[in-house]
Amino acid sequence: METARSIVSEFDTPEQEASYNAWLRAKVASSLADTRPGIPHDEVMARMEAIIAEAENSTQRKS
Repeated sequence: METARSIVSEFDTPEQEASYNAWLRAKVASSLADTRPGIPHDEVMARMEAIIAEAENSTQRKS
């Protein structure tokens, strides 16, 4: 079993890792504190599929 110590860091320096971790924790805390209602998964997926389809159609029209 891998432990946290055996995982190779994706960051060049410990400072970069610390900065990213602080940013990520702030984003998670902000999200958890958000009081807006959630969006159902099916609705999110439908929106994303529409965005992807539009982007694909836009790319095909330019060709």
